[in-house]
Amino acid sequence: MSRQTLPLLDPALMRPALIDAFRKLDPRVQRRNPVMFVVYVGSAFTTALAIAQPEGFTIAVALWLWFTVLFANFAEAMAEGRSKAQAASLRGLKKQTWAKKLESSYERGTPRTALHWHPLEADNLRKTDLVLVEAGDTVPADGEVIDGVASVDESAITGESAPVIRESGGDFSAVTGGTRVLSDWVVVRVTVNPGETFVDRMIAMVENAKRQKTPNEIALTILLVALTIVFLGVVVTLLPFSTFGVAASGAGQPVSLVVLVALLVCLIPTTIAGLLSAIGVAGMSRLMQANVIATSGRAVEAAGDVDVLLLDKTGTITLGDRQASAFLPAPGVKEADLADAAQLASLADETPEGRSIVVLAKQKFNLRERDVAALGATFVHFTAQTRMSGVDLQGPDGKGRAVRKGAADSIRRHVEALGGSFPAALQTAVDDVARRGSTPLVVADGTQVLGVVELKDIVKGGIKERFAELRRMGIKTVMVTGDNRLTAAAIAAEAGVDDFLAEATPEAKLKLIREHQSQGRLVAMTGDGTNDAPALAQADVAVAMNTGTQAAKEAGNMVDLDSNPTKLIEIVETGKQMLMTRGALTTFSIANDVAKYFAIVPAAFVATYPQLSALNVMQLASPNSAILSAVIFNALIIVFLIPLALKGVSYRAVSAAVLLRRNLAIYGLGGVVVPFIGIKAIDLLISVAGLA
Repeated sequence: MSRQTLPLLDPALMRPALIDAFRKLDPRVQRRNPVMFVVYVGSAFTTALAIAQPEGFTIAVALWLWFTVLFANFAEAMAEGRSKAQAASLRGLKKQTWAKKLESSYERGTPRTALHWHPLEADNLRKTDLVLVEAGDTVPADGEVIDGVASVDESAITGESAPVIRESGGDFSAVTGGTRVLSDWVVVRVTVNPGETFVDRMIAMVENAKRQKTPNEIALTILLVALTIVFLGVVVTLLPFSTFGVAASGAGQPVSLVVLVALLVCLIPTTIAGLLSAIGVAGMSRLMQANVIATSGRAVEAAGDVDVLLLDKTGTITLGDRQASAFLPAPGVKEADLADAAQLASLADETPEGRSIVVLAKQKFNLRERDVAALGATFVHFTAQTRMSGVDLQGPDGKGRAVRKGAADSIRRHVEALGGSFPAALQTAVDDVARRGSTPLVVADGTQVLGVVELKDIVKGGIKERFAELRRMGIKTVMVTGDNRLTAAAIAAEAGVDDFLAEATPEAKLKLIREHQSQGRLVAMTGDGTNDAPALAQADVAVAMNTGTQAAKEAGNMVDLDSNPTKLIEIVETGKQMLMTRGALTTFSIANDVAKYFAIVPAAFVATYPQLSALNVMQLASPNSAILSAVIFNALIIVFLIPLALKGVSYRAVSAAVLLRRNLAIYGLGGVVVPFIGIKAIDLLISVAGLA
């Protein structure tokens, strides 16, 4: 999927959005937004008045009321257009492919050469079907690897070019339709029926225009409807009140129906009502740009209210890319000899672990500038089958060396196959390294085991500061790890998390989440394995890794295509940004009404009650100019706020109290001041042009 960030006002999106703005004038679409439906009815009513009694003022008001509706439609269409553009890039992944469907007599462990298959279109595959996917083949449908191991290119889904290993029997067995196998082969059990693939669901999620409203959105809509009903009741009573006032004073004319409609539209919260849907769709779109698919807006909203974050240690708090920290030689072997062999075996290893071994050997023993050609080196790269890598050397005396590094059990089998043995003392060193929470990497030269390289998972730089930010926001961080308590406590202290859960089991995770929820807290967590599924299903915000099992992805309410556990922090920030944007624009919209009150009310009744001229603090040119200026400002402010609704207000890691004060200062005070300036400027332009 393309990671390109779409410009806020991309011309390619604006043209279809303008067309959609007119299509959304359908009353069946408009009635979904009660506040804007009132504006819609008012626009139609004013248009009828303009047709019955054509006057410049009435026609101008009718036109700008329609513009108000169209601008609100345009804001929603722009947000939906961004999601549809992202869906279009996903739809490109759906290509007609052929599958190699295995016979029903297949048995696990059957050699590749003995497998029998027949070609079948991928659209005809059904759940539980077994398919063979070989190097160069496209995975025909979502499924689980049940046999074999292969390197898979998932760049079409994740955007990352580095291939990943998929194999049976672990948490990295899930494959996604549309990805491509680069090497080896696997047997995949299909886990979905046609139309239910991961890509199909992603397209539906990001393209679905009939997005269900979230609880927060529903509550805000109820508030806006209540305010609209109150103002509607007030405006309806103004006509008889005005008629009575004119009859009693014998001066002036009763307020016109056009003015009453304009007053109603300007006083109800049209700004936030016109942008509310766009804010929600844009929030989902921003997550999509971060390569996260949310199954519902409810999950995004819940992310903004999270109180507790459960974070996996590896890859989230620690780098995940382990770094060499020590050389532990076998009995009778010098540390320098171990470092020399480990560096030789790592010269062609471009993984972070391999590069860190080369660097550590340089730092400790000044081993550098190897002449690979003079050594006659032939590098042996890591494979999923051998789980080893290394180098074959041709010495000046004609004798060769076969240096290998890998997991302890792989090196043991390699050495024993050559007639050597694995020292018992070295096994103790391997166990000690593992107990410390590090990874042992054993190095061998032919039949001799030289020692262990300790690979330590390093705490990420800056993660402590991010946790401090979360703490200031009132969010508690809990590290979840399978390490023993001593290792977990040391890493937790170094990372600065608030608490940790060591030796975590599925039952322990589930119990911890329920404990926090019983205290009225919202909990977020990440997971990728089948053993994470119960906890993911229980969590309020559950982010499943795309590389994880089907059970984990079905239990979560979000899927991270990058499979980056750290993304959970960004998801929380995106959720908070969406809530902040909604709150800021609601504050601004309601504050707007105060300023518009000073423009329209004096203009509407000053002929009957001259004393109201004292409220004309803006010194507007005429009653008609004042009313038309307010209506024009009410329409244009929606257009000016569309970029803010799509992009979101600037996120800051502060407490709710500080955030409230900031919103009131910027959007509350600004919502009062900006209309005064805007309406006065429009009034001056109307006066100069002689339009009213």
